[in-house]
Amino acid sequence: QVQLVESGGGLVQPGGSLRLSCAASGSIFNIIFSSKIMDWYRQTPGKERELVARITSSGSADYADSVKGRFTISRDSAKNTVDLQMHGLKPEDTAIYFCYVDFRGTGYWGQGTQVTVSS
Repeated sequence: QVQLVESGGGLVQPGGSLRLSCAASGSIFNIIFSSKIMDWYRQTPGKERELVARITSSGSADYADSVKGRFTISRDSAKNTVDLQMHGLKPEDTAIYFCYVDFRGTGYWGQGTQVTVSS
């Protein structure tokens, strides 16, 4: 069993910054967190969830083209957290942001955190 809890969303003006955090927990997952690929997705009404950023166990990161150069994903294996630092936010970044992990063939999602970019 895995629990993912996102935080850090909010309302920000265009060009602003936010830092999202995902806290992962689970009796077994806590032990193997550092070995798991962790993802951040986002979703807007009427659209499918979009993969925004991914970080591997070694710390390698991949990003959607739409956020490259503006977003940075990082992880802290001591705290079992995965963060998404977002700079240069645009109105089109408005979405609910979700943390995701595949553990033993089952996908786990957090409840999401709303990010709204508006003046």
